[in-house]
Amino acid sequence: MPTLRKVRHRLSKSPVRQPLVWARHRAFNPGDVFVGSYPRSGNTWLRFMLFEILVGQSSFNDVNQLMPDVGKHAAAMSVLPNQGRLIKTHEPFRSEYKKAIYLVRDARDVVLSEFAYQKALGLAKDNLEDYLPRFLQGKVNPFGSWTAHVDSWIDAKEDGRAEIFLVRFDEMRRDPEASLAKMMDFLGMPVDWQVIHRAVTNNSVEKMRDKEKSQPQRASAKGRFIRSGAVGGWRDKFTEAQIQLVQQYAGDTLNRLGYPGVEQLQEQLT
Repeated sequence: MPTLRKVRHRLSKSPVRQPLVWARHRAFNPGDVFVGSYPRSGNTWLRFMLFEILVGQSSFNDVNQLMPDVGKHAAAMSVLPNQGRLIKTHEPFRSEYKKAIYLVRDARDVVLSEFAYQKALGLAKDNLEDYLPRFLQGKVNPFGSWTAHVDSWIDAKEDGRAEIFLVRFDEMRRDPEASLAKMMDFLGMPVDWQVIHRAVTNNSVEKMRDKEKSQPQRASAKGRFIRSGAVGGWRDKFTEAQIQLVQQYAGDTLNRLGYPGVEQLQEQLT
């Protein structure tokens, strides 16, 4: 199984993947809404909370089947107006995404989570020092670089090519109920604060890990698909050189999102 996983991982980053991506982006309904993000940005947590608000109690099996990845959406549940479905995607923005929630997380936290996840799966043998430049260059997964991914979605929003609700992961962690209330409004659904509060409570990191234990995912033998969801953990992990490297590759996009760059961080420390 580990060998097969590595082969699939290599193929997923090769040109052979493109026809598959095209084939997956078919048979959408006018009311469908996509839940997009770069990998390891909190998409699963968000979908669990949305599922619980719209449907009821959430589990991995239910969410994965009824709010599935793009390409598996034929069986998705209609939970929105106009027979709309919520469909997960990790792809850069595509013209098929007419309406979407886009969740973005600080690249510096994303790379730590992606590195730990791929190490657990046996897909990354290098250390963070070697992994970081490959991540920044878009060479660690099929979805390209974090910078190009995020810019594609922001550009589409700013250009009016799609109706996109953009939410930062740290903002959602800080006040999930307010973020979810805004999403319900964006989705054209009623805002019920009691239901939203219950969804947040029932999908804490601890509750999510309990759900994973009862329905293990295709993660590591350590069972850590659900990690800590930390915000700013990179500050204790990165060297000065690594901070500068991220700034070189992703500084403009981090600034575009309002995340502190090197100069702002230095001002905070003085």
